[in-house]
Parts: sequence; C-alpha cells; structure tokens
Amino acid sequence: MGLHVFLYGARVSTTLTPVRVPSPARPAPRRRTRVLALPEARWALASTVAFLAALALDLGGLPWWAYGLLYVVAYVTGGWEPALEGLRALRGRTLDVDLLMIVAALGAAAIGQVRDGALLIVIFATSGALEALATARTADSVRGLLDLAPSMATRVTEHGEEPVPTSELAVGDVLLIRPGERIGADGRVVEGASEADQATITGEPLPVAKGPGDEVFAGTLNGTGVLRVRVERDPADSVIARIVTLVEEASRTKAPTQLFIEKVEQWYALGMVIATLAVFGVPLIFGADLTDALLRAMTFMIVASPCAVVLATMPPLLSAIANAGRHGVLVKSAVAMERLGEVDAVALDKTGTLTEGTPEVSAVRPLPGSGLTPDALLALAAAAEHPSEHPLGRAVVRAARERGLRIADARAFVAVPGRGVTAVVGGRVIGVGRAGDPVTGSVDLSPDADADATGVPGTEDGDTVVLVTGDGVPLGTLALTDRLRPHAPATTAALAALTGTAPVLLTGDNARAAARVAEATGLVDVRADLLPEGKVDAVRQLQDAGRKVLFVGDGVNDAPALAAAHSGIAMGRAGSDLALETADAVVVRDELATVPSVVRLSRAARRLVVQNLVIAGTFITGLVLWDLLGHLPLPLGVAGHEGSTVLVGLNGLRLLRESAWRSGQAPFQGTRG
Repeated sequence: MGLHVFLYGARVSTTLTPVRVPSPARPAPRRRTRVLALPEARWALASTVAFLAALALDLGGLPWWAYGLLYVVAYVTGGWEPALEGLRALRGRTLDVDLLMIVAALGAAAIGQVRDGALLIVIFATSGALEALATARTADSVRGLLDLAPSMATRVTEHGEEPVPTSELAVGDVLLIRPGERIGADGRVVEGASEADQATITGEPLPVAKGPGDEVFAGTLNGTGVLRVRVERDPADSVIARIVTLVEEASRTKAPTQLFIEKVEQWYALGMVIATLAVFGVPLIFGADLTDALLRAMTFMIVASPCAVVLATMPPLLSAIANAGRHGVLVKSAVAMERLGEVDAVALDKTGTLTEGTPEVSAVRPLPGSGLTPDALLALAAAAEHPSEHPLGRAVVRAARERGLRIADARAFVAVPGRGVTAVVGGRVIGVGRAGDPVTGSVDLSPDADADATGVPGTEDGDTVVLVTGDGVPLGTLALTDRLRPHAPATTAALAALTGTAPVLLTGDNARAAARVAEATGLVDVRADLLPEGKVDAVRQLQDAGRKVLFVGDGVNDAPALAAAHSGIAMGRAGSDLALETADAVVVRDELATVPSVVRLSRAARRLVVQNLVIAGTFITGLVLWDLLGHLPLPLGVAGHEGSTVLVGLNGLRLLRESAWRSGQAPFQGTRG
C-alpha cells in the first residue's frame, strides 16, 4: 500500500507507488420507469391502436366485418383488467367505479354506439396508464437513491485490498475510497482528508470537508483525496436504505382525508347508481326515446364518477414524502405528513435538538500560582484524557488539537466512571474530573456548588466545569458547554413565523443552561428541570388551550412528549431508538433547518389536496349539469371526466420537483455554521 501525503491547500494526493486516479464519477443515472414497462400502458396502447385502425376503416365506409373485430380487440385489451378488478370488488360487496365505466361502455355497444363505447374504453385505459405511470414515477424518485450506492467497494484487510459487493460489508470493515468514487457504506473516516458531495442525501450545495472522525454516507461522492472509512452501519440500515424503506412504508398508509373520501366513496357510488337509473327511467316514463335516455344515463354515470376525487389526496402527500426523504427527512406515513401541516405551535427540546449534544471547551483557566498558561493547562488535560472515550474527554482532546497543541504521551491511565481520569504525564499524575472526587482531590466543584476555597464555581452560565490537578494539587479548571446548532436561531425564528408564536423550550437541564440557550435563540417561554412527565404535561397544556403542537426532540426522555404531541420530529443522528420509533418523522442528519422546511412542504401538500378537490368537484358538477340540463356528447363527457382525473394526479406530482423543497427553505439553509 502506498504512503499518501495530503496537501490540503492544493487538494491533491501523492503516493510512492502509482495509483490510477479515476476520472470524476458522473452522478448515477436516475432510475425512471419506462412507459411500456407498465402493463397498464401496454394494454392501453394495444387498445388505442386497435381503436384507431377500426375508426379509420369505419369512417372509410367499409363493411362491419372489416373493422368490427378491431373494435372488439379495443374493448377487450382496454377493458379486461378494470372489469376484473371491478368484479373482484363486487364480490367483496364493494362498488368500484371501474366496473361502472365498463358497464357504460358495454351499454353503449348494446344500443349500437360501438364507436363511442370503444372510445370510452380507450380513454379510460389511457387514464389508468397515466395514473400508473404517475405512481411509478413517485416511487422512482425515492428508489432512484439506491442507484447512488455503488454495487462494489474496496475493503482493506490484513492481506491487502479486495473488491467486495457492498451488500456483503459488515460493521467494522475498513473501506478504501479513492478520488471520484462513491462511498459504499455509512461510516466514519479513520484516515485521510478529502471532501464529499452530499447533495443527493442532505441537499448541501457545496462539498463538505471530511477528515478523521467525520461521518460519511453511502452513495455520496468522494472528492480529490483518498479516505479510509470504517463501516458503522449495515448496508441494509444505511441512510439511503432507510429513506427507501420508510417512504415505501409511508406509501402504504392513508391520510385521514383519503380515508374519509374512501368511506364516502361507497355511499356516493351507490347513490350514483340510483341516480343513473332515475336519469334513465324518468325520461322513459314521459315518452323519451330509449336510445337517447340510455345514452344520457350512461354519460351521467361516467361524468358523476368520483375518480378524480379519489385521486385528489394521495399523490400530493406521497410526493411530499418522497421529496422530504431526498433531503434527509423521513416522514413515516401519509397521516404524519398531513398532520405536520396542521401544527400551530412548536415545543423544542434543548440538548441534542437546539444544541448539538456534543460538549466543547469554552474556557481554560489556570489557577493563580500554578505557573501554567491556558494552553499548557489544556495540553496537560488533553494528554490525560487522550485514551478516554468519554464525551468530555474527547472534547478536551479536540480543543487541544484545534489549538495546534502537542499532546504528550500518557502512562498508567485510569478511568473512574462518573468521576474522571488520571494518567502519568511527564512524570506527574494528572487528574481531570469532578472536584471532590478521588481523582482530583477535595475541592468541591460539583454542579450545585457556587464556589469554594479556590473561588472557582462548579457551573458558569450553565457550563460544566472540571478540575485539573497535578499530583493532587489543583492546577486550573476547564469549562465545557454544549454547542448551539449553527441554524438554531434562524430555525426558531422560521418556526415562529410559520405558527404565529415563538416555540416553547422544554428541557430537563438546569435553568441557567436553558436560559443561555433561550437567549441565543430568541425564545421567551422556557421550562427547565423537567422530568419526562413534565414535558408531557407542558405539551398537553398547550393542546388543552386549542393548539396543535409539534414537538422536536431526540432522547429517551423525549419519547413520551413525542407521542403526546399532535406531531413529533426526532433528531436522527444521535436520537434514541425509542424516540426514533415514536416520532412521526426523523431528521436523518440532524439538520435542524429542515424542520420548518418540511412543515412548509406539508402545508403545500395540503393546499394541493384542496386544489385537487376543487378541480374534481368543479369538473363533476359542470359535466353533470351539462348532461342533465343540455346534451353532453358521450365522447366529450368521457374526455372531461378522465381529463380531470389525470389533471389532479399530475397536479399532486408537482411536489416531487426540487423547487418545491427550495421554496420552503429558509434563507440560511445550505450553509454550514
């Protein structure tokens, strides 16, 4: 294996042994369902061809035997599938509108209107094919993500490198990612430096720098450097796979609006049959011509069918789910997507939601008489903490590296869970931990201590303070804070603008830490020191006041509030399994800025549902009145009915477009803090 030297400024890599650098990979081709791959489309095409051939011969004045069989072919190829589905529904004591269309076409043929009946079949079959294509394209937009993940990866073993299918990768495997290659699995960089184009997963427009310790995602595109990545998730549990799975599960759910429409549909269809019989029978009683009465009744049956109404709801919601999934927000069902757009109040957890849940060193204070500078104190603490896996220890080491400090070797490392660490550094026993514990001595710097003999408080404005000792003598303190997410202030402002009221901060943390975060994010209603049931009570108080609450959290203690709220969103990267299971939606990469975006997208979907219902209702009402009060030709009625069905379907698919997500973004999104 070659020795790689990375020149960060020039973004190039060199090696002692020749390495073939592939040309930058082009984006994976988008998987699109071909029209003729759908059986509905093939049958519709066969019916259309047969009808057009029969029509040409019919209009050409040829005898019936020359074109009659072609009309029969048009009827059979275009009508057998909806007829079969309708009969199956009828066997289950359900009246299907598809069956009514077939009955109307056969009725037209029975009274000699073979051409009009065949036209109805052709248009009906074509409409069904377009609906099937629209549904397939919705699925394409999500399943296309699977094409982004490469089928092969280079695994590094004790014996060298070996190509393996990505499906065979296991947690702990180390992958070699060359320049221009797509990353084969979700994992973490263990060696190397590069940048990754994550636009397909996160929507970030610019490549993101990656180095040791950074997380990378399957299907994202590596830049000009070479990376070694340790696999942290099974390929079946990667971000891409989870997006596909959750969206497919969501597509099998039905929103309340859809369920209501389907419930009403049966009664509507029954009423339509009764009305059709009346439209046919009443004119006959008053001496109308049989053929005219039957044509009017069949036209009424067609134009009054609620096909467009039934299709009004799900395409917008499923399109919104697919679009949100492409941008890293997994909405679990159509019900959840619809409910997100109803919220008019927001409650936010603090740790792991508004903050990153990752501590960072905010202050380094040597004690008088220690003879140490802040950098020297931090370097000693980092040397002692270097072998530690504790989050506070990692934060200390990270702070030292960011300052460019040399971290000395440590011996005799000992970690006391919940108390701190000791290690021998430069011949001295360095302790880092809570004051008053065995590792640091008798100085009391517990979180509730205001001050002690050193004059150093145990907490400062909500920060955690740890004591550094040398051979049992206090040397100084480090203050650590939970860093605010870069987009937190803008997100809370966007949510306030959406709901008309500022979000409420609900946290189990102390009041000083909560107040610091609230001040930084512009929140006024702050409720701290809450147990899980306290968060639930706060959510219920808001809902008892008539608000529909969206709760955003990440921890086990947030799960009850996520369940109690009208809608819940969990932060996915560090979120607990219980929170992720309970929430209605999951923000995969903890991009807080996507929360207002997905709420806006849900509201756009709800608006499209209303638009579709208005379109469908207008078409049905207009065509029915035309048929009852005037003379609506059967072909025109068919075209109007099926055209409205296709129109509402395509209108719903507008939310698949990238512009639908961008229009819901706050101006800060896509940047990194």
